[in-house]
Amino acid sequence: MTNIIVLFPKNEDAKNVRNLLVRHGFRVPAVCTTGAQALASANGLGDGIVVCGYKYPDMMYSELKNLLPSHFEMLLLASQRVWGEYGQDGVVCVAMPLKVHELISTLEMMTASLERRRKKRKEKPAVRSEADRKVLDEAKMILMERNGMSEDEAHRYLQKCSMDSGTNLVETAQMVLSMMRF
Repeated sequence: MTNIIVLFPKNEDAKNVRNLLVRHGFRVPAVCTTGAQALASANGLGDGIVVCGYKYPDMMYSELKNLLPSHFEMLLLASQRVWGEYGQDGVVCVAMPLKVHELISTLEMMTASLERRRKKRKEKPAVRSEADRKVLDEAKMILMERNGMSEDEAHRYLQKCSMDSGTNLVETAQMVLSMMRF
């Protein structure tokens, strides 16, 4: 579930927006009144969306956007005039006065987008270090020489052993190397 941080300079406004979002099924772990509070919350959460106004006691939304962790998005609630003056790429805006259905549908769209990106990040193959690649290659070479396997067969064998033993591929390759050297 996507984390949502609510940030408005007036605590009452922030709590009202939080209550509205919670009633519509969103998870709101933090309600803040300053940019520094929002940054501290964001750094502890990993990814999510900051729903905010454009001006806080310690900074403007554009400064906050530049300081947010890369996996956080921003939903700005502001008037059309503010968009024109301060508009920034990468910030989604909902016009004030606020229409609840616009806010909720925009947040649902942003949440779906974040979920897709989160899933994509998890699906990326691990980038192995040079030392790890060397261990894997050496284990495959030993399996190929001693068992007459092709490189693909040796790799699949390591993968299967890794899954069966519950260890990662490099650890499995290290076990194969330690067993085959004796």
